[in-house]
Amino acid sequence: MDDPEERFTNLYDRHYRNVLAYALLRVGPSGAEDLASETFLVAWRRLNDVPDPPLPWLLGVTRNLVRNQRSRRSRGDELVARLKELTTFVEGDIAERVAARQEALAVLSGMRNQDVEALILTSWYGLTPAEASQVVGCSARTFSVRLFRARRRLADALRPNPPFALFREQT
Repeated sequence: MDDPEERFTNLYDRHYRNVLAYALLRVGPSGAEDLASETFLVAWRRLNDVPDPPLPWLLGVTRNLVRNQRSRRSRGDELVARLKELTTFVEGDIAERVAARQEALAVLSGMRNQDVEALILTSWYGLTPAEASQVVGCSARTFSVRLFRARRRLADALRPNPPFALFREQT
């Protein structure tokens, strides 16, 4: 079979149900279809690397994708936990500080890992966007856009409670 599209279609038709069933066991109904789709995206990109029989390879790809998702989620949880440990406020009433800290931590825990990382690298570690871009492996311009969007999302999330202004954009 020389036609890549025909080969992929055959691969998909023969093995989608098995990959989906495996994904259901690993992540449940909420993410199984996305995981199966991502598996076949990898298969399409690496079609020449797919061995015969393909099912063990496909299930291995699915397993690796699950592991990567869990690892990313774990790193995000660890980042928020470290932020909780190290975040302190100096001024104001203790009750206001506790409430503001809890609110900020709740907002940060609900943000994308990429946004939290951008905020922490620049606000907490004091890195410039150019320095932080080296840490995350992108261009300074890309990082600046990420930082701008992260700050905007954080400000939007905190807008109903204006007393907390730690991460507001400087104008």
